[in-house]
Amino acid sequence: MKSAKELSTESKILDKLKDIPVCLELVKYLFADEELQEMQEYANNVSIRRLGFNDHGPVHMRQVVGNAIKMMKILHDSCIPTSLELEEIGTFEDSLCAVILAGLMHDLGMAIGRQAHEEMSALLAQPIIDRTLMHMFPDDLHKRVIIKSVATEAIVGHMSSRKIHSVEAGILLIADGCDMTKGRARIPMAINTTPKVGDIHKYSANAINRIGIHHGQRKPIKIDIEMSADVGFFQIEEVLLQKIDASPAKQFVELYAGVTGQERKCYL
Repeated sequence: MKSAKELSTESKILDKLKDIPVCLELVKYLFADEELQEMQEYANNVSIRRLGFNDHGPVHMRQVVGNAIKMMKILHDSCIPTSLELEEIGTFEDSLCAVILAGLMHDLGMAIGRQAHEEMSALLAQPIIDRTLMHMFPDDLHKRVIIKSVATEAIVGHMSSRKIHSVEAGILLIADGCDMTKGRARIPMAINTTPKVGDIHKYSANAINRIGIHHGQRKPIKIDIEMSADVGFFQIEEVLLQKIDASPAKQFVELYAGVTGQERKCYL
């Protein structure tokens, strides 16, 4: 049974894709995939209950997809091509399909453990990616190959521990870093009360009130972060900025952050 938060996030994603039929069909197919849902939920169980980390489950993966769609559409509106478009080997829709697939599967490897979970995610995702692309493009081997390749690059690159080269993977990397609001830390903070190394990630995430993704003024994408306390700067500087710095899409992003009622700090 999907939670109210999952269903709400799905509704927002579907609304964002109503003008892109092929991607709309893709997410509908993935949202109805029972095995993918079970894998997302089990990954979250391991992440929160066994390891004491933040949410890495179905809500997080949907939030990342929503963030990535916003950024991809902003680049498209700004006439900035994706890597597949620039190389004249695919379309914007192909690129968006790859990012959606990666977003919904990038943390499946948390079901195995934290170490190298991005590589485990790619391993677990392959059968689902294959059957999804066969459903979507049964007569187009070319599309299946390029979308699967870019999606896999985005999955294995989402921790910025591996060099990535495509705009698509770069957007997924930043979209993942942008899911750090207090809601993501609520459950682990409630059930893991014993102090431990790594708590700063939960407490800093708990200080993030809102993250806005908009059209920028100096660059195409503007990320604007509002927080309740200075501890939130840790999450920005040690998590989000690290991911932006490693992203091939860094050149398209401006970043602002600040405590509510105070002047925003410009990072990029």
